[in-house]
Amino acid sequence: MTAIKKMVGKEEANKSATPEVKSESEIKFSHGIPAEVREIVGRAGTRGEITQVLAEVLEGRDKGKPIRRNVKGPIRLGDTLMLLETEIEAQRLGGGRRSSPGSSGSSAGKGGPRTNERR
Repeated sequence: MTAIKKMVGKEEANKSATPEVKSESEIKFSHGIPAEVREIVGRAGTRGEITQVLAEVLEGRDKGKPIRRNVKGPIRLGDTLMLLETEIEAQRLGGGRRSSPGSSGSSAGKGGPRTNERR
């Protein structure tokens, strides 16, 4: 019994010797890579709540690379974004839309007008 009390006594002594500092006001952020907004491309989202911007990476291995990103909230030219990664770009707004078969315009594709060579 005395051995158990001694061990408990040592644990209590260690706790009092090194007090834990718990600060609720301390915020820890992961490391980000700064990028400066160079151009506002347009608005996205069903209600226009997303702004697509072209930003230039300021540090890291992609320094100087222009990257397209979606931003939620107020943004203007010259603002600095802190990016968690610089590998993935946002898709272009309105790009890649194809015309429907009944719309005006050429639907011939590559190679000129369509011909019925197989009969």
